[in-house]
Amino acid sequence: MNREPPWKEEKPFIDLQWFAAEDEGRTEEPSEYKIRKAREEEGRVAKSQELIGALGLLLPALVILFLAPSMLRTCTEMVRFFLVRVLDLDPTHDGTVAGVALRYYIRLALPIVIVAVIAALFSNLVQVGVLFTVKPLMPNFSKIVPRLGRYFQRIFSPEGLFNFFKSIVKMIIIGAVAFFLIRSKFEVLANLQTATLWTGLTTVANVAIRMIIITALLLLVLSIPDYMFQRWQYRESLKMSVEEVKRERKELDGDPLIKSRLRRRMQEIMTRDMLRNVPKADVVITNPTHLAIALEYHRENMSAPQVTAKGEDQTAFMIRRIAEQNGVPIMENKPLARALYQETRVGDIVPVAYWEVVAQILSKVMGINENRRRTQQHI
Repeated sequence: MNREPPWKEEKPFIDLQWFAAEDEGRTEEPSEYKIRKAREEEGRVAKSQELIGALGLLLPALVILFLAPSMLRTCTEMVRFFLVRVLDLDPTHDGTVAGVALRYYIRLALPIVIVAVIAALFSNLVQVGVLFTVKPLMPNFSKIVPRLGRYFQRIFSPEGLFNFFKSIVKMIIIGAVAFFLIRSKFEVLANLQTATLWTGLTTVANVAIRMIIITALLLLVLSIPDYMFQRWQYRESLKMSVEEVKRERKELDGDPLIKSRLRRRMQEIMTRDMLRNVPKADVVITNPTHLAIALEYHRENMSAPQVTAKGEDQTAFMIRRIAEQNGVPIMENKPLARALYQETRVGDIVPVAYWEVVAQILSKVMGINENRRRTQQHI
């Protein structure tokens, strides 16, 4: 008799991982590089479709409201044109009918289409700025593959729940606007059966355009929290794990280990080149052990003493040793050594504030060198 091991549990019909957050394990804020890559390469941006839809409904409705008399005259003119020539024109053989109908259609629809396009462009520019990419238009067949787990995850995610309640609010808005407007005009609408055609047309048009404009304004207000939520959701979807942050830094900055090796190698080369200048120095100022600064001064071609080498700890020790090996005088002056080390770089002229102190040291060095030269002459 086969028995299942006690530790083997029956797999549930619906995996609970379907309801886990999409950004589980992604605790780091998205980097500017990832945001820019998602925007420019993938076309992913924070955008509220409610704002686009509300403006796309409101502005054309306002155009219809203001151009209604002109559009009505155009419609009257069109009807009169075809009724007068109904016996003279043959739509099956005469292309004039199609051409005239197209011109009237353009006159009626063109202002609305232009304003609708401007509204769509404006609502997108306000939210995401100038952006052109064909990435969202590329076919992605993986999106049409049925994924039940992904479906449940989207439904019960914060985005799915927010969209669900947003749809309910939109239905409530549209229903409430329609209810209260029709209720306010109920008696007038009920008596339209006895009214003239013109009165019925204007009454229904007035209610319809008011309903569209009020609904569009309320949806425009609804788009504000929707846009804020889309921005939050967008940031959440781009959050990165610690490993992703490390991987991105390596891609952008290179391997830190390699960079440290290159930096150390460059430092070694600079130190070696700097130490070659120590034998030509006139004096080395020390701290006495932690710092060492080599100074060189030629009155013929230098306006002031120049720092030819400097270093601390191990580098300072090497400067002192080379100076001793080459007979370069070493003078201890802690304040001057600290000041020159902090305020100058190799190749800089000694600041004016320290000229007097350096001149005294060089004077002593010249005296030491002169005594040494006389001693060697006597010998």
